[in-house]
Amino acid sequence: MHRTKNDLGEKNREKVIATLNARLADAIDLKTQAKQAHWNVKGPHFIGLHELFDQVATAVEAHTDLIAERVTALGGTAMGTARVVARNSSLSEYPLEIIDGTAHVDALSTAMADFGKKVRKGIDDTDKLGDADTADLFTEVSREIDKLLWFVEAHIQA
Repeated sequence: MHRTKNDLGEKNREKVIATLNARLADAIDLKTQAKQAHWNVKGPHFIGLHELFDQVATAVEAHTDLIAERVTALGGTAMGTARVVARNSSLSEYPLEIIDGTAHVDALSTAMADFGKKVRKGIDDTDKLGDADTADLFTEVSREIDKLLWFVEAHIQA
């Protein structure tokens, strides 16, 4: 850990940083999963899904920056290389063989829902550690992921 005058106790900062880095790995993985869907979707709703999946990737990328910067603000090191993410992401592997729009919607919405669930747990965990700022950051991420999940799932709800 790096020295900081942040008044959150060191042991609590270490726990918060671990939570942030876990969600950072998941967020980077989720972004790449959205890009996988974006690049490979086919079918009658191609353009709408292609653009939506790119919107998801862009939004998640912005969240990765917020999460990583919070790690460093607390005196930690953001763990965001491709190799670290591949080792540490808790999300399921994205199915590479799919091309159909409905299959991509199902796969991406599953990953997004899993990520959202873990982010909401992060809200509670970091709040209990006395870090309202990180809990607030996770709340912001959660709100956006829930909205984007709604956009994605709307393509298979009728």
